[in-house]
Amino acid sequence: MTTKNTTKDKIGFQRLIAIFGIILFIGKIIAWKLTNSDAVFSDAMESIVNVISAFMGLYSLHLASKPKDEDHPYGHGKVEFVTAGIEGALIAIAGIMIIYEGINSLVTGKILKGLDWGIAIIAATAVVNYFLGYISIKKGEKENSMVLISSGKHLQSDTITTLGVVISLIVVYYTKIDWIDSVVALIFGLYIIFVGYKIVRKSLSGIMDEQNPELLNSIIDLLEKNRHTEWIDIHNMKIQQFGASLHIDAHITLPWYYSLRDAHNEMEKVILLLAKNTKRTVEFNFHMDDCKPISCPVCQIMDCPVREQAFVQKVKWTAENVTRVEKHTAN
Repeated sequence: MTTKNTTKDKIGFQRLIAIFGIILFIGKIIAWKLTNSDAVFSDAMESIVNVISAFMGLYSLHLASKPKDEDHPYGHGKVEFVTAGIEGALIAIAGIMIIYEGINSLVTGKILKGLDWGIAIIAATAVVNYFLGYISIKKGEKENSMVLISSGKHLQSDTITTLGVVISLIVVYYTKIDWIDSVVALIFGLYIIFVGYKIVRKSLSGIMDEQNPELLNSIIDLLEKNRHTEWIDIHNMKIQQFGASLHIDAHITLPWYYSLRDAHNEMEKVILLLAKNTKRTVEFNFHMDDCKPISCPVCQIMDCPVREQAFVQKVKWTAENVTRVEKHTAN
């Protein structure tokens, strides 16, 4: 599938999430009118966040799909992190709303009604939300889309809240103890706030180019397992994420006596190795360094015609030494 088709597919799926968000919101409003439950009302208010977030995600995917331009030399992919951050904040606000309504119900002591139909409608919205969220997360992970992943998590967190509402309604239906539904709403309100915090935290890490240890280790492990003796060392590596795309900066130390063509060919081998084994669009910015006498003790070219010092040890590439600014040396 081409990048263009993949982007179109993501936008189409996000549009589907937005449409379902509106339908589910209407269903929850109907359930609230039937039951007079503040917990159901809180769940309906959270669905408003779902709808807003879905349309924000749709806009961000559209913007992220735009090509690079003069004002955005790295493209528009960062907007996905911004959108996910706003969505996380909205989720947290919804959690606060749920807590507020739960406390209000405990204080006012509202009496519930029409619970049978209310339970059926709310339970149906929970099932739809969960499976839509599951598909969104899996699709987001496959296509490295922060928007689809955060939308999926939002939908699933909404499912948990909705299930809490359903459970409280069932218990109230059989026990006639109305305040139980408010207590359950308070518990799930706290959970929703925590989910929102985690999404905001992840989006900020992307905006601030926080290092992704898992991604960095996987790339370095790939290089270590496939390294050539001519690649004396790779250092000063930095990885940035722009939506579903990556930008990798690094310095590679090569024999100083190589011709420009030979040195460039070796650098291209590194880039090709990463490009073939990274399931994302990657932009590379590699800098070639010539080896110095300090490189001899770690250089594995045993028949080097200009070696000035004896070989001492092979330096295993790790996240710690590949990200350092300095060339590798023997301990």
